Amino acid sequence: MEAYTSFAEVYDMFMDNIPYEEWCAYLTGLLKEYGIKDGLILDLGCGTGSMTELLAAEGYDMIGVDNSADMLEIALEKRSRSGRDILYLQQDMREFELYGTVRGVICICDSLNYLLEKQDIVETFRLVNNYLDPGGIFIFDVNTEYKYRELLGDRTFAENREDGSFIWDNYYDEESRINEYDLALFIPVSEGQEGRLYRKYEETHFQRAYSLEEIKQALAESGMEFLACYDGRGEGRSAPTKDSERIYVIARERGKERSDEERKGD
Repeated sequence: MEAYTSFAEVYDMFMDNIPYEEWCAYLTGLLKEYGIKDGLILDLGCGTGSMTELLAAEGYDMIGVDNSADMLEIALEKRSRSGRDILYLQQDMREFELYGTVRGVICICDSLNYLLEKQDIVETFRLVNNYLDPGGIFIFDVNTEYKYRELLGDRTFAENREDGSFIWDNYYDEESRINEYDLALFIPVSEGQEGRLYRKYEETHFQRAYSLEEIKQALAESGMEFLACYDGRGEGRSAPTKDSERIYVIARERGKERSDEERKGD
């Protein structure tokens, strides 16, 4: 599951098309719908901390967990600049440990697709269920099989910018539903007599497509309660369709006793 090593330092540069502010507004809207207006939130697979910082700015007490030390190093730099009180932990989401429970957990930017075995999904969900407050809410997204098969497939994508270029060779195996993409990035480092000099970064990433039924089954096996699923387009409340590229899933902690006040939020 190792990924985002040398690529970490240029990750934000090539992810500048992600509307983090819109996603944050969507996530906070969902959290508030389920009565979570403040308190402790875990950002699972937090990466460089972009969403973690935005949620902290919204008034949530944030914990960020990620398996990549390189990504967390950048998250720590952002924390140093913002001065926000965010706790970052380098942990594998399949084995993460917290000091206590949290009111909510989010996991976005297809982080769960990096788990290649169904049992890994179940174990992660079990841990989320364990570390959520009674009735706590889990919100996550996943890329769909439609996206891997129809939009990415066996294709090559490339982009040339002033501040860097990349080549993305993608391969999708429909039988295993494993998506592989080989990244080659070229980042300018200096100007020489013969022109601009570039540093080359290379990484290979693997993700797996999961159906909604598989996700529901994994949630049930983990002890969690499935609540809702929405299409990722437009950040609305519409149901997924056969051509949804990304879906949001909302689940609730189950197993701990809730107070009467907590039940009023249902």
